[in-house]
Amino acid sequence: MARRRFLSSLARSAVGPLAFVLLGVGSLTEVDGQQTPINADLLLEGGLLHLGDGAPAVVGDVAITDDKIVAVGKFTKGSIKRRIDCAGLNVSPGFIDLHNHSDGPVLQKETRAAVNYLTQGCTTIVTGNCGSGPIDVDAYYAKIDELGAGVNVAHLLPQGSLRREVMSSEQRSASDDELARMKQLADRAMQDGAWGMSSGLIYVPSSYADTAELTELAAIVASHGGIYASHIRGEGTGLLDAVGEALEIGRNAKLPVHISHFKSSGKDSWGLVRTAVEVIERERAEGHTVTADQYPYTASSTSLSATFIPAWARAGGSQRMLERLEAGDDSARIQAAIRNKLEITDDGQRIQIANYGPRPDWAGRRLKEIADKEQTTPFDLILQIERSGGAQIVNHSISEEDVRFVMTLPWVATASDGASRIPGEEIPHPRSYGTFSRKIGHYSIREHAVPIEAAIRSASGFPADILGLTDRGYLREGYFADVIVWVKDSFIDRATFEAPHQYSEGVRYAFVNGTPVISDGDVTGALAGRALRHRSN
Repeated sequence: MARRRFLSSLARSAVGPLAFVLLGVGSLTEVDGQQTPINADLLLEGGLLHLGDGAPAVVGDVAITDDKIVAVGKFTKGSIKRRIDCAGLNVSPGFIDLHNHSDGPVLQKETRAAVNYLTQGCTTIVTGNCGSGPIDVDAYYAKIDELGAGVNVAHLLPQGSLRREVMSSEQRSASDDELARMKQLADRAMQDGAWGMSSGLIYVPSSYADTAELTELAAIVASHGGIYASHIRGEGTGLLDAVGEALEIGRNAKLPVHISHFKSSGKDSWGLVRTAVEVIERERAEGHTVTADQYPYTASSTSLSATFIPAWARAGGSQRMLERLEAGDDSARIQAAIRNKLEITDDGQRIQIANYGPRPDWAGRRLKEIADKEQTTPFDLILQIERSGGAQIVNHSISEEDVRFVMTLPWVATASDGASRIPGEEIPHPRSYGTFSRKIGHYSIREHAVPIEAAIRSASGFPADILGLTDRGYLREGYFADVIVWVKDSFIDRATFEAPHQYSEGVRYAFVNGTPVISDGDVTGALAGRALRHRSN
């Protein structure tokens, strides 16, 4: 019954530029003995094939030659150089992470292999999210091609970094000349292969752009066939207004809107995401393309200052923020905002330190717990941390019921909001190690919260459709061979909030552009990923 409901809702959800038909078995390669046999470098034989389109899986084969899939399903075999017996195993497209922050890590020797993503089945990541990252798209892609990467990388133009390039971090409207310069750089970025533009509207300086400025930039992106992805202005009690702004930008700039890490954050806003869904579905029903993504956790993660201190108070950098905090007319307003946030985070008990340089031993511990041990208050502890350079935190702020509800929506993809990592002293959010294996292994296979074909689609074909990738995300003839082979009963996340540096389990084989990056359960170290350039209109 759950599967039938999903397929029905999926068919209804296909509107606008992202509309597609459920192909099912019809998308498989079908040949008979009269046709030319398929020759291949590699045959994945007899696996349970999940095509990535949301249809039920079927038993069949996948043939790969060089970097392409050359046949899928039942076909006559010719000369096969290598066979892998996949009987009893699941075969699916490699997963696509629409929201990743590996802009820097993918260029660094220690983390460019992105092992923590490969082991959860992810073969493509999208960088430039939340308005932050490189704005010279051509140079960024060239560096990836030069150094190699464990996964494919597609990039969004980050609006916050774009604004900083033109007008520093000033909290004011852009002049006509400044806006013209930003539009010129946006046009260049799209020509160089960006897939759209992102904004991070709780961060400095992205948040200082008003709706009109964002719309003008989005119109440039639209002219090249890109998308607008936004960390919206509010994910708490301001969620509806923030969603409304994103929809307005998409409507006026005439481009698809994608809402990043969709949720209602903070116990005073739990359940509000359901009303936001109604708003979005009305917009979709009117023919506008609106999608979202989600990480399957009840906690978010960002900086302590972005969590507790309003964006306006962070203008001009940390020193100016501290000056406002310590004295002057703004001090009382900032302190009131901090105290209000403490109230809805149970006096800091919901706030877990991920990384704080002066006290690495605080990593993994809750704010209130630390304050009690240090014989201070959570409020004073926040001031102490900010005076000492700030910290990264994990905010346990999301309702489990909301998480389960959002993941059932056919227009919501799975995405991590994490980054390529290797084990270290910090205690980051576990999403960097377990997002995809948690959604599929925990919520779908073990909890039955969403049908498995829906969970796989949310991680493969659907994110490809959102981004506009036309040759990845599905098991289809002629598509690039980003393919994973995994064991259903053992595919699971192992990373926890207390011990996040644990790789996912269950991927037996993984191929990126036809090259094995995991073989018989072992990471090969191959850097087979590529920079994926969008072809501008």
